[in-house]
Amino acid sequence: MEASEIVVGLDIGTTKIAVIVGKKNEYGKIEILGLGKSESVGVARGVVANIEKTVQSIRAAVIEAEQKAGVDIGVVNVGIAGQHIKSIQHRGNIMRNSLDEEINEDDIDTLTESMFKLVMQPGEEIIHVIAQDFIIDKEPGIKDPIGHAGICLEANFHIITGQVAAAKNIGKCVKKADLELESMILEPLASADAVLSDEEKEAGVVLVDIGGGTTDIAIFQEDILRHTAVIPFGGNVITDDIKEGCNIIRNQAEALKVKFGSALAKENREEDIVSIPGLRGREPKEISLKNLASIIQARMEEIIDYVYYEIKNSGYEKKLIAGIVLTGGGAMLKHIAQLTEFITGIDTRIGYPNEHLASNVSDEMASPMYSTGVGLVIRGINQIEKNKKRDKTTPSISKKPKMGLFDKLMSKSKHFFDEDIN
Repeated sequence: MEASEIVVGLDIGTTKIAVIVGKKNEYGKIEILGLGKSESVGVARGVVANIEKTVQSIRAAVIEAEQKAGVDIGVVNVGIAGQHIKSIQHRGNIMRNSLDEEINEDDIDTLTESMFKLVMQPGEEIIHVIAQDFIIDKEPGIKDPIGHAGICLEANFHIITGQVAAAKNIGKCVKKADLELESMILEPLASADAVLSDEEKEAGVVLVDIGGGTTDIAIFQEDILRHTAVIPFGGNVITDDIKEGCNIIRNQAEALKVKFGSALAKENREEDIVSIPGLRGREPKEISLKNLASIIQARMEEIIDYVYYEIKNSGYEKKLIAGIVLTGGGAMLKHIAQLTEFITGIDTRIGYPNEHLASNVSDEMASPMYSTGVGLVIRGINQIEKNKKRDKTTPSISKKPKMGLFDKLMSKSKHFFDEDIN
């Protein structure tokens, strides 16, 4: 395959930074050529807090991925998340000049671009504008308006906003790591591409991506993104609870959670004990796995309560035929699907990114913790194919390429990334 068809996803998470190199094979599946990962020490709750430390982590992950994939990495697709991400619903419209001419992509682009002119709060910028459905001359419920005739073209939009400073800092980190930013993609949308099927998005599904610093929610129904939300809690809060509750150091708490953690206390027996080495010659500490699970369950119940609130707040609670899909590193906790079903009463499964991966992929890559990274690769490949298709069907002089995810923000903020880099 051509070098241009190799895509790199950069997942800047709160607990890890992952660089995934992939391409689509002849069967339409994603082949993972290389994976590089490093500890994330400069990111807090999905937002870059220390640029230099984040750059060091990115470089370490990139070097590992380059060695495994046997390619030089220069361009990356980056995810963005964090508590600053918000969403609003808005309706926009344009008036067309002729009833005789059919509605085309130019009209949809013009309507979509007009949404970027909405006035936001100071320091906030529109990240992405997603059309939900269209109205043509007061006729509602049209999914695809191309080819229709009409004067007044309206659409209901799901608009996602975020802080300019957060995007600026990600851009600086990427540039300081000697990389070029191809696109910036909302992380739950990338994760959804990796773990959800088209049938689930059509039927109605909630994606819950439990990361280290935040829990991201995306609700799809009739193959349309209907609701997004960010909960400022994730796996790191559970680790802190274990640290305090068991009176141990943080590294031990994280290891306990990963190896022995469970989201349901009743699934553990009182007599199951794990021994933690003491510090500097002190006696080992014995911890009951039932008590450990009780600590984890208390915090997970709180997180799931927030998720359930967002589901009810979206208005789609009764329209989720495909239920809830949990992914992200936090979804690897034992019995978490059962606890989610018990609290919400909604069918729940764990989402693995292996549905779109080639059969020879390693077991490690099929882990829920790499859903976002795999999704970033999928989004990048889809954008390349979309651009190729447009180049074949549309003369280059007829119109500008349609702006992709975050391109609008990047074009406005590009001068930020060139300032104070040296």
